[in-house]
Amino acid sequence: MKCVHRMAILGAESTGKSWLACALAGVMRSRGHTIHTVDEVLRSWCAREGRTPQVHEQIGIAQAQAQQVMHITQGTVISDTTPLMTAVYSHLLFADESLYPMALAHQALYDTTLVTGLDLPWVADGLQRDGPHVRGPVDTLIRQALDRAGLPYRVVYGQGHQRLNNALLAMGLPGEDEKARMIREH
Repeated sequence: MKCVHRMAILGAESTGKSWLACALAGVMRSRGHTIHTVDEVLRSWCAREGRTPQVHEQIGIAQAQAQQVMHITQGTVISDTTPLMTAVYSHLLFADESLYPMALAHQALYDTTLVTGLDLPWVADGLQRDGPHVRGPVDTLIRQALDRAGLPYRVVYGQGHQRLNNALLAMGLPGEDEKARMIREH
């Protein structure tokens, strides 16, 4: 009997992955689910090192992301990105496709994969984000990798509460009404 449900949120930079992970966790906790969230390892790596990683450092970041998820053995895990995002960026920035086999094997362990759409405005974050010009190519590489591997995913669009509701519906869960939203946010 499986004791853990793994959910991944993938998407290009500045598409609301972290916000969506947090919002989903809040809603699901309020509904009585045991939720564990796994933050993006790359973000903390860049903050700690004060730079973006080089090609030889990508595999360690991908492995660390996977390990954080695999240590959780019960409840629902909401992972704000997976090794697949590291593989995509390594492909895009360094023409290195070597991480895809590991990343896709790990991605196959997720019960649900949500891909955030490109409908949110791009916002700079100082160190990690490259610019709005990379969002389209990154989105394309994510979808191509998932499609090649035959891994199911849902793309989530919308602003704020609408995006959250669309994610809940994509997961087969009921959406959140306005009253529930106000209670949760309060």
